[in-house]
Amino acid sequence: MPLLLLIDDEPVIQHAFRKAFHPPEYETVTARTAADGLALLAARKPDVVVLDVNLPDSNGLQTFDRIRQADARIPVLLVTGHGTTELAIQAMKRGAFDYLPKPLAYDQLRELVGRAAEVSRLMSVPAVVAETGVAAADADALVGRCPAMHEVYKAIGRVAGTDATVLILGESGTGKELVARAIYQHGDRSDKPFLAVNCGAIPEALLESELFGHEKGAFTSADRKRIGKFEQCDGGTIFLDEIGELPLLAQVKLLRVLQEQRFERVGGTETIQTNVRVIAATNADLEKLVAAGRFRSDLYFRLNVFTIRLPPLRQRGDDVDLLIDYYLTRFAAEFGRPVPIVPPETREVLRRYPWPGNVRELQSALKQGLLKMSGGVLLPDFLTVAPKNAVALAPTAPTGTNGTVPARPALDWDRFIAERLEAGSRELYAECLTVLERQLITRLLERTGGNQLRAAELLGITRGSLRHKLRTLGLTIERGVSSEDDPDD
Repeated sequence: MPLLLLIDDEPVIQHAFRKAFHPPEYETVTARTAADGLALLAARKPDVVVLDVNLPDSNGLQTFDRIRQADARIPVLLVTGHGTTELAIQAMKRGAFDYLPKPLAYDQLRELVGRAAEVSRLMSVPAVVAETGVAAADADALVGRCPAMHEVYKAIGRVAGTDATVLILGESGTGKELVARAIYQHGDRSDKPFLAVNCGAIPEALLESELFGHEKGAFTSADRKRIGKFEQCDGGTIFLDEIGELPLLAQVKLLRVLQEQRFERVGGTETIQTNVRVIAATNADLEKLVAAGRFRSDLYFRLNVFTIRLPPLRQRGDDVDLLIDYYLTRFAAEFGRPVPIVPPETREVLRRYPWPGNVRELQSALKQGLLKMSGGVLLPDFLTVAPKNAVALAPTAPTGTNGTVPARPALDWDRFIAERLEAGSRELYAECLTVLERQLITRLLERTGGNQLRAAELLGITRGSLRHKLRTLGLTIERGVSSEDDPDD
């Protein structure tokens, strides 16, 4: 959970802050003086700092400057009293995340703290390249071994140490933000801020102000001066996601920033100098947008200095298995559950699904399956992407010339038990019985052509018991498999 540090000498605000931000969503520590706050900063390394501008042993921007010197990546929210708004604006110019006047509006404070915690996560949680599908539990990992992903890794290595503008192309959900973060974290600006802006999620009328700021009175609701992302992130890196949604007027300003590192706030005449690296991403075809007059050709050429193309999941082959194992391990730890068994039929369903939402959709499907499943086996029935008429049994093996089913490799029970113990299983007996029953019933139904009556006789159980086991194990049989003497199956 994010760790918040409040530095404010008012007991009422400290009490209200602890009530607003508490476990399991947040952990909160507080200090009443600048000295105590800086000591906590060094000892605890918080994710977000909320700082009162006026403290008993410090005022103005002294404490803010010392926080920035300690770690420029920590988002700092300023709390300002009467007459200190100009100080807050000066702090915003120097990299503060935002500010709120007293008395505090706690709904607004919660929103700002949530956004600041997410920014902190983007900077601090590594976007590691996990070749084997194994990474730290809190890491957002680029996982994959296919040739196209190796090209992505090499491209990150080539461009990370430069200040070149990067354009990341790929379908929605392929991991464009992860690539942007990997470039940032392996670059020379990794000790400076990283801000992500989704150009498609901000109303067009507000996007220019979000990026470049505005002067008080620039438009009807501009009741105060606002410092934009390019000014706030001076020295750092800005990730512009969905760049194809950028309005034409903002495109003109962005082009100037890329060319000259200069811009003016909305409604202002002062030219602001900045030093920001730009990484952009889109799932749109920018060349088509240029041809349609919706995207400036000169901006496209400026952005297209170095391009990284991410492959869709459906073209990544065996990477699907790596991603399944990686995310199930991660989500099981997150939910406090043992890592589930993934039988071959489940993997087959996941491999065959086209994944229009790519890795993001796979994550969602695995999370839902993990929450829905009972027992320690992730069955196809627990997957939202499994077709309703899918055969959950393993595909019927081809028969030999004598009508028998060729032998399949036996399960390595020593390895299976070792893997389940390593995964932290506390239901090993039930898991082994489940696997054994699934293998036995699957094989018998294959040999009987799906004839449940014959399979039940061979098992020495009633047909009703077999049907109950099929439901419990999540096994289904297509009608076409049943033989003519079993018409009601």
